[in-house]
Amino acid sequence: MQAIDRLTIDSQLEHLQAEYVGTGHADLNRFGWAVNIQRDSYASYIGHYPLLSCFASAENESVGWERYNFMQKVLLPCGRPPEREGD
Repeated sequence: MQAIDRLTIDSQLEHLQAEYVGTGHADLNRFGWAVNIQRDSYASYIGHYPLLSCFASAENESVGWERYNFMQKVLLPCGRPPEREGD
């Protein structure tokens, strides 16, 4: 691989990470990555009505109530963040 190819790949990756939050970066820890995945999933469930109605019928709830529950889960999808060791 030539140096110019590596520079192009690195600049494309930096652009992707700046544009899309969920793509991660070198400083992203395991908890942050899991939060991104869960929030993306809940946002997709809320945004796609057929999927939302499938969840609602499986849990025997109304679609509005299921949407509300998913919106509440978006706030803290993986619980409270772990304590930092350095602080």
